[in-house]
Amino acid sequence: MADTQQVDARAERKAARLAREISAFSKAHGGAEGQVAHIGERGARIVLVGEDGGWGDLVAPSTEIAQQAVEKAGITVHESFDGEFAAKVRTGPYEWKRMAGIQVGG
Repeated sequence: MADTQQVDARAERKAARLAREISAFSKAHGGAEGQVAHIGERGARIVLVGEDGGWGDLVAPSTEIAQQAVEKAGITVHESFDGEFAAKVRTGPYEWKRMAGIQVGG
């Protein structure tokens, strides 16, 4: 029983830390929305898009922890990354150069 409580406490601390990071991102970008995606054994990816178009992501050890984190942070969560949500992302020269480099083998 103690092992279960220790795991739960560890998961709770991780969710709280992720929620603080999400809240900081939201504050820095005038608000934020997100999407949680399962990425296999690695856990879950939390994609964040700020009101100003800035974006970023975080990785949680599980989908459950990711869901707890976004709930604690109080952001709007989308089921998928498409449509109006994806259109809010603003990319800059760095991203365009990086994407072009991938296409030409760079």
